[in-house]
This record gives sequence, C-alpha cells and structure tokens, in this order.
Amino acid sequence: MTATSQPEATPHEVPHPPHHASRRTAMLAVGALGVVYGDIGTNPLFAMREAFTEHSLALTEQNVLGLLSLMVWSLIIVISLKYLTFVMRADNDGEGGILALTTLAARSLVDVPNRRRAQGLLVLIGLFGAALLYGDGVITPSISVLSAIEGTTLRFPQLDHVVVPLALLVLLGLFSVQSRGTGAIGRAFGPVMIVWFLVIGVLGATHVAQRPRVLEAVNPLHGVRFFLDNGFDGFLVLGAVILTVVGGEALYADLGHFGRRPITVGWYGIVLPSLVFVYLGQGALLLEEPDAVENPFFRLAPEWAVMPLVVLATMATVIASQALISGAFSLTSQAIQLGYAPRLRVKHTSAKEIGQIYVGAVNWSLFALCVLLVLGFRKSENLAAAYGMAVTTTMVLTTLAFYVVARHHFDWPRWRAVPLCGLFLVVDLGFFGATLFKIPHGGWVPLVLAGIIFTVLTTWRTGRRLVQERLMSDVLPLDRFVEDLAHTPPLRTEGTVAHMSASPGLTPVSLLSMLRLSHSMPDQVLVISVVTANVPRVHTLRRAEVTDVGSGVFQVVLNFGFMERPDVPKALAERVVMKLGCDLGSVTYLVGRGSVRVSARPGMAGWRERLFDLLSRNATPASVYLRLPPAQTVELRLPVEL
Repeated sequence: MTATSQPEATPHEVPHPPHHASRRTAMLAVGALGVVYGDIGTNPLFAMREAFTEHSLALTEQNVLGLLSLMVWSLIIVISLKYLTFVMRADNDGEGGILALTTLAARSLVDVPNRRRAQGLLVLIGLFGAALLYGDGVITPSISVLSAIEGTTLRFPQLDHVVVPLALLVLLGLFSVQSRGTGAIGRAFGPVMIVWFLVIGVLGATHVAQRPRVLEAVNPLHGVRFFLDNGFDGFLVLGAVILTVVGGEALYADLGHFGRRPITVGWYGIVLPSLVFVYLGQGALLLEEPDAVENPFFRLAPEWAVMPLVVLATMATVIASQALISGAFSLTSQAIQLGYAPRLRVKHTSAKEIGQIYVGAVNWSLFALCVLLVLGFRKSENLAAAYGMAVTTTMVLTTLAFYVVARHHFDWPRWRAVPLCGLFLVVDLGFFGATLFKIPHGGWVPLVLAGIIFTVLTTWRTGRRLVQERLMSDVLPLDRFVEDLAHTPPLRTEGTVAHMSASPGLTPVSLLSMLRLSHSMPDQVLVISVVTANVPRVHTLRRAEVTDVGSGVFQVVLNFGFMERPDVPKALAERVVMKLGCDLGSVTYLVGRGSVRVSARPGMAGWRERLFDLLSRNATPASVYLRLPPAQTVELRLPVEL
C-alpha cells in the first residue's frame, strides 16, 4: 500500500488586495476588542481590591507604588513580550491555543531520542492545558458579571439581594446568543469595548493627573522593593497581581478567529494604554482616599456616573466572557479532530473565517457550571480565590511547549531559547506558586473541573485506541485481501459500495462481514479512510489520494486538517468521482460502529470502560459527522469487548 504523505496546509486567510488590507485589519481589530480583550479588559474591576483586602496589605505609598509596578510590568512581560511577541508566532498554520501549540511541538520532534515518549508527554500537556482553559471559561463569566452588578450596591445597598438573580439573567442572555457566531458577536461587542477602554482610561488618567507621582511605578525597582519590604506576604500578593493578566491565554486561543496582526493592533492601540492608566488611577485614588479600597474601580467615577458605569461594566463583563467561550469552542473542535474528544455537532458560523464556530454542547455545559458557581459562591470576592489557578498552570505549560517549538521548529540555539523561556518560566512559576495557597479557599474549583475534563479526554483517547486494536486484531492488509480474491473470486454485483475504514491499508471489518454473509461483492469497492493531519487545514489539491489495489478495489485516503470538519461526499465529488467514473448518487456507504461491552479484559479500569461506553453511546455517529447521506448509508454494529 502507498503511505499517505503529510498534507500541505492552506494559508489561514485568503489573500486580499493591498488597498483592502488596512481596512480589513481595522475591522478585525474592532472585532478582536469585542471577543479577545473582554477578559483582560475587565480585570480592573477586582484586581486592585483583591490585592489589599484579601491579603491585608498595608495601604502605604510604597506598597501602592510597588503593587502598581508589579501590575504594569506583568502586562508588559506576560502579554506584550511573551504572548504577542513570541508565543503567537508559534501558530499552527493560523491556529493558536495550548492544544495547537503542543501539536506543533510534537510534530517538530523529528530526530529526538525517545521521540514517541516525548510526543506522548506533549499530548498530555496539551490535553491538561485545554482542560484548564475550560475551567477558566466557567469562572470568568461568573466572577466578571458578579463584580459588575455588585457596583449597584454602592448607590443602592438595599439591592444586594438581587445581585445573584440579575447575574444569572445576564449569563443566560450571553450564552443564548453564542449560536449567532463569533464574528457577529465581535462586530456588536467591539464598539462597546472601545467605549469601555476609553472610559476606564480617561477615569484613570484623571486621577493620575491629580497625583502624578504614581507614574513612578513604571520603575521596576518599586516592584523589587515591594518584595523586600513585605517578604513572604509580598510573594502571596502575586496571587492578586495575576488577575491583571488573566485573559492572556485567551488571546492565543482565539488566534484562529482574528489573526495575529489585528490582535496586536488592538493591544497597543487602545487596550494596554487604558489598562495602565486605570490601574495607576486606582493607585492614585487609594493614596488620596484609603477607604476606597472596598471598591476602588467604581470609586474612580464621580457619584453621578456610578450607575452608567455599572451598566457599561455589565456589558463589558458579558463581553469578557466571550474570549473564553469562543476559545473553548476552538479547543473542542481541535480535540475532536485529533481524536481526543467524542464527536460533537460543530456549527461553522462564518463563510469567510474558518475558525469561527459554535459548539452547542460545550456552550450549555459552560452555562450550567456558571450557574452552579454563582449560586455556590454568591459574591465576586469569594470567587476571586478560585480565579487565576487555571491560568497560571496553563501559562507554565505554554512556556514549556513553546521551548520545544523554539528549539525544534524555529531551530533556535540553546543560548537564545534558554534565557528567554527561562525568564518566562520564572515569572510563570512565581504566579503559580502564589496561587497554590488559594487552593483551600476556592482554587480547587478549576483544578477539579480540569481534572474531570482531562479524565474524559484521556479516557476517550485510550478507549478509541483499544477499540481499534480489538477490531483490527484479525484484519488482513488490504493488498493481501485482494490477492485472496484472485484465488477465490466471489460473485460480483453491479454498483459501488464505499466502506469507511479508520486505518488506511487495512481491510475494513464491514467489508469482511458483508462478504462472509452474502458471498458476493460489488463491481467497485471504495475503502475510504479519513486522516486528520497535524495542521489546521489541507489544500484541496492534496485532499484525496486514490490507489487502485486491484479486483475493483480502490483505497481512498481523504486528508483533512484538525480545524476542518470532514465532508466525505464533497471530497469524493471534487477529487475522486471523475477519476473512477462512478455515480456518487448511487454509492452505498457502509460504516462499522463499535458496540462497546465492558469486560474484565486488560485495557482500562472498569470505571473508565463504563465512562467510555457512556461517551461512545452519546457521541455524534460517524455517519453524521462525516456528512454521509442518510438514505445511502448503512451502519453495522460491531461488538467490541474492552
């Protein structure tokens, strides 16, 4: 049999004429503000408050300047330097996120000792990082919406009892509009976020102008002195400082939705200046009015503007949740295509941008978990302890995976890769170490969620491998099967039958079963294997590979990227039908589906076998996922003992 070659990837976006490029970048940058930067843009609502109230930090001028210095330099090092300058260059043909990064890293390990073990470790890192992002996608909407609506209690303390119901109502509205697509949401939310960043920037700058000494916080020596003055307590405050950069991983995860340039333009054009001014402004306010520490963000506004700011903040926090939600959709699609997650219905919401998708099952699962968190914690300050644990862990994993990409994909020498990644790792581990102390106070929430999702992903991956091994244990190579046909030719009937096969080069169990039952075979047999490449998209010219095995049997390998949903009939119509001269409307598709039976055979633990059985029974059928026409498809149940 011929081996399948590595498919080539298409560019992520279709090239546009030069006179349209600037306009397109500007439009995408506005959309990115509405999707990508909502998360990091609403952190000023609670980050400064948590640093002083949660950690009982003394409200001295030096502490304020030191804390501001840590916040500003965290934005510069983590977002500007790490993610925008370096990590986002490590895109997997336009796609970002921890799963795409580790896939790229694993693919780059060519001449490495113990290659398979190293690749397996990278896969596990990617899966756990993806699981952590799902956990963050639950906490972000909950804490953001709660913190915004809590601003109403500054003017109307008697409304404290309606904060939770209002938060749940807002969350319901947010998750209800997801099916309209990231692009449409971004266009609607982008202008709102522009207003948001301008307002918070102006509010902060107003207080900075009244107390310009806070500009000294730009000097990193204030951050160093902060640690020297506060010792271990200063280290623990990093658990609040991390709240300023939460959302950085979402920038990378949403890379496929907008592209690197629009995201970068949005950051330097409006987001970074606004964030720096609003944090410096809160610091200036605390130096003037220490009692504002209970809610320094809303106290930035004059009394008459508090309620309009609450409304704007609520809209912004709804948008903040969008970055993690759309990132979760992207990760789910990648995981399905790479075989790490059960097949789910994935809806493409844009004809122009391939990365814009909607996954209903993920959307409503996130909503249900958000409801539970809001009802369980009830206040944003209670949820703050849970916030950051998932992010810091993902940041560490991202740095480790990026080092592999830098060394083996970019071919960087050690003298270049080690110092840079070492700097990132020191910062990441500092944040990670501080958030470890949050685990008893709520930090366990994202870890438990990530552990559950990681268990599901690894169970599905292992279960699929075992099913394939059991089904294929006695299967003949396809060329050997054709040789046997020449010795004992079966009765041939008219027509074309396509047998779906998970493994190219092997005879499908469905073909063997039909031959054994009917003692006949159609004149033309297509053995179709769908192969997912480690690139997001595959060029249509490399979509199909057809091999004439003999005796009317053809091996057809259809190549798809991990961000493409396979469409078998369409691929056959484009690249195969003319070559073979068959009528696509009369082709019968046979799909073998393993019917799992839990047993005592060695493989997985009993509880994992039952979990895999549950996932398998609820997964979207392969015939639906591959878009096979129902009237022409026959599904064969094949019993498999795990």
